[in-house]
Amino acid sequence: MNEIRFSLSLSPERYLAYYQGAAQQVSVCAYDGRRLQFPASVLRPFVTHEGVHGEFAIRFDGNNKFQGIRRV
Repeated sequence: MNEIRFSLSLSPERYLAYYQGAAQQVSVCAYDGRRLQFPASVLRPFVTHEGVHGEFAIRFDGNNKFQGIRRV
């Protein structure tokens, strides 16, 4: 399994665009320089009144299929 780490800081207004469907994908630059794109819906467990902030690790299988995300 492949795990990639990144930090993310989304304001409540910015995440609202994802929540309302105006945007469906989140694009981030991982610590190792790779560009990741994943569905905004995987961030729902981490949304607070301040938005989404923190360091995360996202896991993919050998076929690059999403397996999970966690805050680190």
